Amino acid sequence: MLDVLYRSAVVPLTLGLSVLLGFTWACDSSPPPARVQAEANLEQDQPALELSFGIYTSDAATEMVKQFAPATAALESALSVELDRPVRISLKVASTYEAGVNDLVEGRVDFARMGPASYVMAKEREPGIRILAMESKKGEKIFYGVICVHADSEIEALEQLKGERFAFGDSRSTIGRFLAQELLLENGIEAEDLGGFDYLGRHDKVGMAVGSEMYAAGALKEGTFKKLVAKGEPIRVLARFPNVTKPWIAPADLDPILFVAIQKALLEMTDKKALKALKKDGFLVGTDSDYDPIRSAIGASREFGAGS
Repeated sequence: MLDVLYRSAVVPLTLGLSVLLGFTWACDSSPPPARVQAEANLEQDQPALELSFGIYTSDAATEMVKQFAPATAALESALSVELDRPVRISLKVASTYEAGVNDLVEGRVDFARMGPASYVMAKEREPGIRILAMESKKGEKIFYGVICVHADSEIEALEQLKGERFAFGDSRSTIGRFLAQELLLENGIEAEDLGGFDYLGRHDKVGMAVGSEMYAAGALKEGTFKKLVAKGEPIRVLARFPNVTKPWIAPADLDPILFVAIQKALLEMTDKKALKALKKDGFLVGTDSDYDPIRSAIGASREFGAGS
């Protein structure tokens, strides 16, 4: 039995064994987690090591919990063995991309999973943050985003979006903003060429807004697009574009022993339930240079249009 703190409500969930999982919104006023001081020789009778893992709501919060609970449980198990000590990980879900970055940079979480653009922005603020590992998609560091239109739309090319209303995701989203705006710019469309645009926050909101014809087109993750189509949302792909897989990262002051232990647990993760929930097949060694294409996309976004 585990307790999940969601805003002010406590919801009981069952994950089995003695795994404890909790998450709070970014507005939570609880004090920053104490920085753990791992030791070379840990005794079995020591109290559980409490860690905080940060993510943000790129999709609905309930979906985020379903996605990360198995991975958190797998990490707890692997770290408990590696450190010879019980480990419990609480999941802190920030309500916005910006709040998720703040949680890591300002020390409210011990490690985190972010989108590529959020990582780049966090790295700009705190150069000392380090990549633990990158998610693997079929053995590669690439997955995809899409620009979608309504299933009955007459639009067949990106150039036809001139004069139309467009739905972006979060203003800090790699797919939902930066890569989509770079793609539009490459096809001769700047902000002023659209009939208007808005940032809707989550990927699922973008797909549903296009499905209800509030917007002519929108940008979202391919995985979320497929999930919405399976549920009957009337949308189709207009364009598909690559993105770099998400990094799991640590703040500059994370204890070196703990950094190595978490990194090892991620790179060696084979838990089928955890990987299935993440929709990934494992983790790969990552470097800062893997995210140079995202830095270029952020630059292109600035050219897309003032005030975008």
